[in-house]
Amino acid sequence: MDMGTEKVIRIAVAGGTGLVGRYVVEAARAAGHQAVVISRSAGVDLLTGTGLAAALDGADVVIDVSNTATLSRPKSVRFFETVTGQLLAAEAGAGVRHHVALSIVGVDRVPVGYYAGKLRQETLIEAGLVPWTVLRATQFHEFPAQQLARVKGPFVPVLEAPAATVAAREVAAHLLDLATGPAQGRVPDLAGPETHSLSSLTRQLMRALGRRGLVVPVRLPGRTGKVIAQGALLPTGPGPRGQQTFAQWLAGYASPANRSGGSPPAAPVGRPEGRR
Repeated sequence: MDMGTEKVIRIAVAGGTGLVGRYVVEAARAAGHQAVVISRSAGVDLLTGTGLAAALDGADVVIDVSNTATLSRPKSVRFFETVTGQLLAAEAGAGVRHHVALSIVGVDRVPVGYYAGKLRQETLIEAGLVPWTVLRATQFHEFPAQQLARVKGPFVPVLEAPAATVAAREVAAHLLDLATGPAQGRVPDLAGPETHSLSSLTRQLMRALGRRGLVVPVRLPGRTGKVIAQGALLPTGPGPRGQQTFAQWLAGYASPANRSGGSPPAAPVGRPEGRR
């Protein structure tokens, strides 16, 4: 099948009920494509492979935005090895023509446990039989809210780091654009239009929500903290940039209508998904 945008294609979204996954499914269907949700709630278990063959039947493309909420290196590596292995094997059997995965800017520069799993995921994809595209994106605009939701007291610890956050909805749209084209391997990093410190974004968020508390910038120990503070979470070269600023996103997020829906789920440091 021609993978051009003029053609309707069948897109399976692994992690299709997560933050980015929901936006991918929504955008795919709005564009007239067939979107299949791969998640436990849809009867598919990526860890065991249960239901996966049926979900991929007739699929042209898989977009993988699956995630695990852990900072443990062994658990992260085990999760992404298992899920990626299950997906790639099932895709090869189903004749899927393109595997698109979302990764993280700085995953190869920041030595934290969660990132080790994501890096292993990239390695497996690159060595697999299915033509592939991997997009690394920066933290989402939603990331400070995910972290704030985990804090109950008056002190709000925030990672000391510059970040070019990007709207999750724009990440989803970019993934869909990539999915409807040919496999490209590693593509340029996607980031937001501005760079701010995470502590500054958290203060803006708290003001908008009317939440009191003291933001406390925290630097991780050793080399990890040093490279993050020096900008390891930022892209190192040119690439696509989102259009929506954090302030614009926040105006919508902090509106009474949106807040009635509750806070987004928490995510590991560096992984902006209810989540990647």
